Amino acid sequence: MFETLKYLIGAAGASGYGSKSTGEQVTENCGGLHSITAIITGATSGIGAETARVLAKRGARLVLPARSLKAAEDAKARIISENPDAEIIVMGLDLSSLNSVRNFVSEFESFNLPLNLLINNAGKFAHEHAISEDGIEMTFATNYLGHFLLTKLLSKKMIETAKTTGIQGRIVNVSSSIYNWFSGDTIRYLGQISRNKSREFDPTRAYALSKLANVLHTKELAQRLKQMETNVTVNCVHPGVVRTRLTREREGMVTDMAFFLTSKLLKTVPQAAATTCYVATHPGLVNVTGKYFSDCNEASTSKLGSNSTEAARLWTASEIMVFRGSKAVFDPLTSTFDYDISMK
Repeated sequence: MFETLKYLIGAAGASGYGSKSTGEQVTENCGGLHSITAIITGATSGIGAETARVLAKRGARLVLPARSLKAAEDAKARIISENPDAEIIVMGLDLSSLNSVRNFVSEFESFNLPLNLLINNAGKFAHEHAISEDGIEMTFATNYLGHFLLTKLLSKKMIETAKTTGIQGRIVNVSSSIYNWFSGDTIRYLGQISRNKSREFDPTRAYALSKLANVLHTKELAQRLKQMETNVTVNCVHPGVVRTRLTREREGMVTDMAFFLTSKLLKTVPQAAATTCYVATHPGLVNVTGKYFSDCNEASTSKLGSNSTEAARLWTASEIMVFRGSKAVFDPLTSTFDYDISMK
């Protein structure tokens, strides 16, 4: 009850910010981002677009990858109309396609640009069951696996940039508190819903699984970056509940009524972007890694979300799924993978 009251009134936490803080407010003391190059996925609308606008206002060079180049160009135009000096690069990327991710990284590397900041923000809620071209359930493929590969392939560039510039690199994974809704065996369920005509598919549970994967990815990646003694951190954020395109895709009487009844709990888009902007830029978070943030303050995760064994297990499974030249075939009865060597 007390936490709900704090949320409703926007009471500031230990960071000095709270649920009512905006992206602009939390970046006022970031010292300017003119030396920062940032990649932000899902920046054509909603929270991602506001995050991009705020970072551009603070001086960061932005790379905006998107499936729709027109949508990305429109987002770029909106930012430049407010900040004419903003440097923004638009690139094509379909996160549900591992081949598209590899092509994006290859093209980005050809620019010989530094990379200080990676914000894995893009999200999808698939109401109908679909399988990606790589044989993975579409929500999981877009929200998690594409970002896993993107981060993996860009890590070297981030480590090199941090070493050369002395500026700590930061990776921000945008999750959701809905991850708490998932229970059960992560790999087994993914195997079940990654089959055609899956009877086990439930849109909300699949979305929760993908958001749990973001949390577990953060935990495991933080440990690996520490072991490598890199100057790169990774943290995870819950932006809060906001009516963006992700939710508008399911408009109707029931949805409209639910949003009306919970309207006092909804954030504005500038408020929803605050936690991402805070974790991406605030000087007080130097060397902070592997943490989960909500309302611009560190928060605890669930037992499953903080399970190191589960995080390592997901990492292993993810590496198999993105393995070049082979297709991971799930066996949901044993929660293991076989290789389809005919794909090599």
